[in-house]
Amino acid sequence: MKRNDRRRFLLGAGALALLAASPVRAAAAELELQQPGTLRVAVYANFAPWSAAGKGIDVALARALAERLGLQPQIAEFPADENMNDDLRNMVWRGHYLGTKPADVMLHEPVDVHFAASNRQVKIFAPYHLETLALARIAERVPAPTGSATESFAVFETERIGVELDTHASDFLLNLREGALRPNVVHYRNLAEAASALKGGEVAAVMGTRSELEAALGAHAGVAIDTLAMPELRLTGWPLGMAVKADSSQLAEALSGALADLQRSGELSRIFEANGVRHRVP
Repeated sequence: MKRNDRRRFLLGAGALALLAASPVRAAAAELELQQPGTLRVAVYANFAPWSAAGKGIDVALARALAERLGLQPQIAEFPADENMNDDLRNMVWRGHYLGTKPADVMLHEPVDVHFAASNRQVKIFAPYHLETLALARIAERVPAPTGSATESFAVFETERIGVELDTHASDFLLNLREGALRPNVVHYRNLAEAASALKGGEVAAVMGTRSELEAALGAHAGVAIDTLAMPELRLTGWPLGMAVKADSSQLAEALSGALADLQRSGELSRIFEANGVRHRVP
């Protein structure tokens, strides 16, 4: 996870005066928040390069959004539950039964009409990055994927490929070519561990989300990263956005405006770059 320290949006005294008078900041005073003057933002814990130990893309984005709104950021890192529906319940619209209070907004939610329809207690909006599945490979051992996965991934009947446990990529590899790849599919707790195995030559390739692979591998010599878009894959790319309570329309509007400002200024792209990931506009 390319994680330079979060890039704070710094302004001179004159620029601060302009920001104080901006519509985005002025509207923030009217927002209904968990705590007046504070934007509480939920992010996933132990999820580099997005959010881990107070660093990462989503942490930096949370701070930048709060600053644009003239609010103090409060970052709530939480462990993922059984599914994203549970995460939204625990961190956005109700709170956890163990006492964790909900956040004002949660980051890293897929902006998808079907997912949104199954979570009507929240509003999912403001896509800020397009995530994709990708293949990181040792170029001299694994050719670039072309055409169908059935053909391109035949190499993994002899070469080993790493993948994170309990993911779409794992299910895909285990069932591709009628299970013929299974003996060479190696599971890891996370993509960072899989990337380390790739660097050491223990596996010839790793399949997972492009952002995590970019952050974990950097410009490692001899390793290529290819975005996957194959007919056998039911999921290849999805936009990541934010979630607030369904009735928090003013907050959603303010956050959308703040995000648009960050995009226009180039700050959003710089946040991704500082964490070793190329920003992809949804």
